[in-house]
Amino acid sequence: MSIEALEADIDRLSSTDNADPDEAREAVARLLDALSRGQARAAIHGSDGWQAVPWVKKGILMAFRIGQNAAFTPHASDPNTAFGGSTFRYFDRDTLPLRPTEGVAENVRIVPGGTSIRHGAFLGRGVVLMPPAYVNVGAYVDEESMIDSHALVGSCAQVGKRVHLSAGAQLGGVLEPVGLRPVIIEDDCLIAGNVGVFEGTLVGRRAVLAPGVQLTRSTAVYDLVNETVHRASKETPLTIPEGAVVVPGARPASGDFAAEHGLSLYAPVIVKYRDEKTNASTALEDALR
Repeated sequence: MSIEALEADIDRLSSTDNADPDEAREAVARLLDALSRGQARAAIHGSDGWQAVPWVKKGILMAFRIGQNAAFTPHASDPNTAFGGSTFRYFDRDTLPLRPTEGVAENVRIVPGGTSIRHGAFLGRGVVLMPPAYVNVGAYVDEESMIDSHALVGSCAQVGKRVHLSAGAQLGGVLEPVGLRPVIIEDDCLIAGNVGVFEGTLVGRRAVLAPGVQLTRSTAVYDLVNETVHRASKETPLTIPEGAVVVPGARPASGDFAAEHGLSLYAPVIVKYRDEKTNASTALEDALR
């Protein structure tokens, strides 16, 4: 069945509270399979930039709504082929098992130690996941990217090729409203340790986020190179320009009390831009000196 037919089924079934349960479950299963294979995505890049794909998010929300809590138990004789793809017992919606990843066939490395990947997440060839990491439903992780220890790829977040999501980094997830764009990390980015990227922020190709940078819709990013401030608008989330090297910074808090106590507020700063010859680790090292 085509993706167009799947979209029509999801739109129809998610728009009513009286959908046939068996038909809804079958459509959800088809959607998760299509997401896991990369045939459907929660966000796409077109002529107007990155946009959410509402029908995909409707289908994921329907999976939560129609699912029943169930125990997922490993198969006694072969835990690697357990229902839900788990070698341990857990409890979740029966419509949302873990991803049935075939590491050798897909050329994906999942190092042992507590990593979980929900069905409906895409992993490109050459992806490496270090334990423990979590990749949620609707997420897309493209070829040769690394998801390091204690890192999160939230629901519907989109990660490009050759991205390094370092230890403790968090990419926020979003399902509602269905038209809201998820977090986007474009190709060749370095997201350093304990970075947080949330609320639909777009990190442009080859950008570098230094350890501890936190980006949300309300964050203002100060560009020292171009002497401008990057903010979200009513129509679009925060966007970090291509090649930007962002480090944690501070600006003085306003008011006499703040001045008296020397208080300042967090303010991420673009200190330089990578050129085509500068790799991410070198750019980060230079920026932090």
